[in-house]
Amino acid sequence: MIEKIQELKKKRDAIILAHNYQIPEVQDIADLRGDSLELSRKAAQTDAKVIVFCGVHFMAETAAILSPAKTVLLPDIDAGCPLADMITVEALRELKSKYPGRPVVAYVNTSAAVKAESDYACTSANAVKVINAIKSDEIIFVPDKFLAAYVQSKTSKKIISWGGYCPTHAKIMPEDIIERKKEHPNAKVMSHPECRQEVLALSDAALSTSGMIKYAAENDAKEFIVGTEAGMVYRLQQDNPGKKFYAASAAATCPNMKRITLEKILWSLEDMKPIVTVTGEIRERALLSVQRMIDIATPKA
Repeated sequence: MIEKIQELKKKRDAIILAHNYQIPEVQDIADLRGDSLELSRKAAQTDAKVIVFCGVHFMAETAAILSPAKTVLLPDIDAGCPLADMITVEALRELKSKYPGRPVVAYVNTSAAVKAESDYACTSANAVKVINAIKSDEIIFVPDKFLAAYVQSKTSKKIISWGGYCPTHAKIMPEDIIERKKEHPNAKVMSHPECRQEVLALSDAALSTSGMIKYAAENDAKEFIVGTEAGMVYRLQQDNPGKKFYAASAAATCPNMKRITLEKILWSLEDMKPIVTVTGEIRERALLSVQRMIDIATPKA
């Protein structure tokens, strides 16, 4: 099956992207692994005509926004994101009418339509930087209330947050961290800002997935407790064979992130579907919010 995928990849002039939460065999076959925006940006810079995005729907949409001339395939079209689904364009418009004139920052874990309705996008890694760069004392932030609370703790600006959350990260409880620390007293705890504030308070560092990769590589510690989706442990262990990584909670497994398999990648390349597209005004406006974030977050030469 792997041989067939590799043959088809060449034939289709395709590149395979895998998010850090994907199952091990999908991560192993990928040309690029990383977080959603990092993958979309890197894929946009390649000559590949086809992007096979092993992630969830909003990620494939972001790739389509940044690479309009490429064909973007999502091997399982039902791989969605409950957090992204918690904010709709209608709900955002209602929130904007309640707080007129406030700029809107949309986490990348949103649909293209919601990004189009927003002024800026952000990632968990650059959310604080984006918020602090905006010339406004009050900012609407959607959809993640836990990430919003983390950002609020790092800025003097008032964050008007939405009530969404990631069900997977919400499953990580303070008790899990306390229990893991008892089992591994010398381990450093790194948790994703989508986690509860009580979990972040017990952690040594609050980091995005790309931040965790850097932290684990550079830190002298030999053991780490990983407060994010459990699939992240595989990537970290591969990158740091001399260190040990423990999932904060086995319950923190995203069913949507586990939907894509080698079979589905093969079928996707054979049939050249399901295709994810973002066109017209939605793409242009969503690209504007993403580009504003990139302009803020990219270090000036």
